[in-house]
Amino acid sequence: MNKISELLDAASARTCPVVRAVRDEQLTCPTPCSEYDVRALLNHLFLVVANFQALAAREPVEFGETPDVVTGDWRGRFEEETARLREAWDAPGAEEGLVGGMGLPARTVGLMVLGDLAVHGWDLARATGQDVTADPVVTDELESQFAQMAPRAREMKVFGDPFPVPPGATPFERLLALTGRDPGWHPPRG
Repeated sequence: MNKISELLDAASARTCPVVRAVRDEQLTCPTPCSEYDVRALLNHLFLVVANFQALAAREPVEFGETPDVVTGDWRGRFEEETARLREAWDAPGAEEGLVGGMGLPARTVGLMVLGDLAVHGWDLARATGQDVTADPVVTDELESQFAQMAPRAREMKVFGDPFPVPPGATPFERLLALTGRDPGWHPPRG
């Protein structure tokens, strides 16, 4: 079983270059997450990365408001924050016990942020004309976890209804479809 910190390294290695390549004029582009444009999705991802650092340390978090942090050197800050996320989940005991108000096993919580990093990395790539897939080790770790979490995630409106994929779909395409995403999604033309 891979450590969460190692998996976060693998996911960050694919997502950070995508974030770095987002151009300012793309911030208003639509994403596969219909409720977010690129800027809103980046702000959401920043909030997730910061909050899951706190969860690893068993500190309280606030998911309510999403401040606009896509200012200044936000690309560099994203890399710094994902490095802090990895460090937080590498700390002794981070993967043990239950996590705060969520009452979930720590490893499950770590896999949740791993999923956000990998899947939202793909969302951002698709929205901005880039191409990325999750590291196969990340996909392998997430596939069974997401299958278990999917019913509850759909109740909470975190996942959409599963998207149908053809028999030859890749493991990452199946993972995306499980979350309700169309693996063939592209931004609207024009």
